[in-house]
Order: sequence, then C-alpha cells, then structure tokens
Amino acid sequence: MPDPGPVIFEERDTANGKAIGIVTLSVEKTLNSLTLPMVELMRAQLLEWQDDERIAAVFMQGAGEKAFCAGGDVQELYRSATKTPGGPCVEAETFFEQEYRLDYLLHTYSKPVVCWGDGIVMGGGLGLFAASSHAIVTEKTRIAMPEITIALYPDVGGTWFLNRMPGKCGLFVALTAAAMNAADTLYAGLARYFAHSASKTRVLQAMSGLPWQSSDQQNRQLLTDLLKELSPARAADVDGQDMPSPLATHRAEIDVLCAGDDLAKIVANILSLDSEDSWIKKAQGSLAHGSPVAANTIWQQLRRGSGMSLEEVFQFELMVSTNVVRHPEFAEGVRALLIDKDKSPRWLFDSVESVPSDLIKEFMSPPWERNPLADLA
Repeated sequence: MPDPGPVIFEERDTANGKAIGIVTLSVEKTLNSLTLPMVELMRAQLLEWQDDERIAAVFMQGAGEKAFCAGGDVQELYRSATKTPGGPCVEAETFFEQEYRLDYLLHTYSKPVVCWGDGIVMGGGLGLFAASSHAIVTEKTRIAMPEITIALYPDVGGTWFLNRMPGKCGLFVALTAAAMNAADTLYAGLARYFAHSASKTRVLQAMSGLPWQSSDQQNRQLLTDLLKELSPARAADVDGQDMPSPLATHRAEIDVLCAGDDLAKIVANILSLDSEDSWIKKAQGSLAHGSPVAANTIWQQLRRGSGMSLEEVFQFELMVSTNVVRHPEFAEGVRALLIDKDKSPRWLFDSVESVPSDLIKEFMSPPWERNPLADLA
C-alpha cells in the first residue's frame, strides 16, 4: 500500500451536496511535527478549497492519539542553522516564511475552519490552532510554548495571541513554558469550544448534517451554533468532573509577579515565589533553565508587538526568527535538548540582565532590504 504522505486531504460529502475539506497531519511518529513540504501542501490545498464553492468548511486534525501537532521540525532548523552559522540559513528561513504564510492564511480564511486540538498542541501546531475560526480542546489537550528552552520565542502569531490573553498570562506562559490544559486554553481565549476526545466522529457527523449555505458568513454562524450546542458548559475530565484551570487560579498572582517595566525584576519575582504548587514549580524550573537571550527576546516581542496589525505581526516575527536562527544561542539550545540530549545548554549569558541590549536590538532589526512577507500588507 503506497504511503499516503505527510498530510492527507479528504473531501467529505454533506447532506445537502456541499463538502467538508478534511486535513489530517499524518506523521504520527514525530507527533505530526511540521516540515516545509507539509506546510506547502496545506497552503496549496487551502487556497484551492477557498475558491471551491462546494467546500463549506475545513476540519483539521492530527493522526494518532497523542498529538494534533507538536510544532515545527526543530531538528531540521538546527541542521540549517549549523550548516551556515551566522546565516543566511536558507532552509530554516524559508520554512519560517512559508509557515507564517500558512498561519496568516488561516487567520484570514474566508471559510470556517475547525481545529481538533486533541493531545499535544505546541509551537507550529499552536500557530495552526490559534489561527482557526473554531478551535476545539478536549480533556487530552496539552498546550505549551516551550521555545525559551531552545532559545527561540513563541512565534507563529504568538505576538498576536499572547498579547490578547487575560492580564499578564501571555507574558507568564511565554517566559515559563507553562503547560495549559483545556480549561486554561478556554480561559486564555485560545479556544471557544470543548469536546470529549471520543466525540470527534459525532462532531464530524453533525457538521455533515448542517444545512450549509453559499455564504461563508452564514456557514460560520451555523458552525458556531452547532458547536455551542454540542460543547459542554465547562471543560471536564473523562469522569465528568470539572477540570481545574491553574492559569485562572493563579491569575491574580501572575499579574502581580509580572507587573512593571523591569524584566529582571519580573524574572526574579517568578523565581523567588515560594509555592508548593506543582504547576508553578515546573514553570519556575523552565524559566530558570531557559535562555536569558530568549527571555529578553520574548520581553521585547510582546512589548513591541502589542499594537501591531496581524500583517505586521508576521512580518515582525519573520524578522526576529531570521535573526534568532542565525545566532549561535538557538543552535546550542536545540543541541542540548534534542541532539545530544544532555539538557545542559551552555548559554552565552548567565542572567537576563547580563544580555547586551545591542544584541536584542539586532534581533529586532531587519536583516534584509525588503521583508519577504511585505506582500501580506
């Protein structure tokens, strides 16, 4: 039997002659991590479906039971970064550009897009999830932005959606790689709907039975009404018990810890907090062992990006990502976590306050005459 490929596309007929376009990320052994060919395949198909009057909606899912998508193929980025230290890192930079084009397309897609965020949703997977018009979480959803552990930063539109989380939650989860469950994700505004993992077939069947119209706006409302009807009032575990949200529980504390204009003080506040809560302690550990360069990058990312349009966000992120991947801190972070797996990165600086401001300014400066995403505007 031939290999179906890393992304499977299907057009499922509905009761009234329309169809639902189904996208399945199908690289289960890598937790459906994104590669450049996968990104290019998805974007081409989505553009085709957008102009196809028969397609009423799109449904995105991941193969297997563990993940929707664990992110981009970071090891490929590492190979590109180490092949040409200092850049240009052609393969990595091309991946970032095409990935952001895909994310932007989903954010602005005319037809409704459902993303079934079951299992692990991280990095590039979160970019797809957050860009979807109808994002669904389940009791198995595990969302995180662990980029600080490899000297990257939460890209794929993170500048947009992190700044729209309640209070200082976006800054906190970006600096600490704090994991979010379904209840957290709903609280943070990254998703609006909850469904149990076992109910995917039921949701798809209900979508197939909708009286789809020729109007994308009407179809969005049809889908919204359906998911509201199917979605429980609150996230719950398999036994039906309400799922706690650590993010909501600690929101007031997070706002105090992350207040002010001094990154070093904020980091010190978080690390010095005396807590026996396992969620807080794990977040502290990730921040303590993360890249000080990345912490500074995240700080500037969220401050500078707070008033940007969606187009400006992706143009900004491509600039930052290009600079970051050309810098040796990123390669060292990936080496320690994923290549040698010694988990002992040799960061260039030992604290956030020791990172030269000129380095971060360099990250925030265009490395080319014209931004490759200038055509988004």
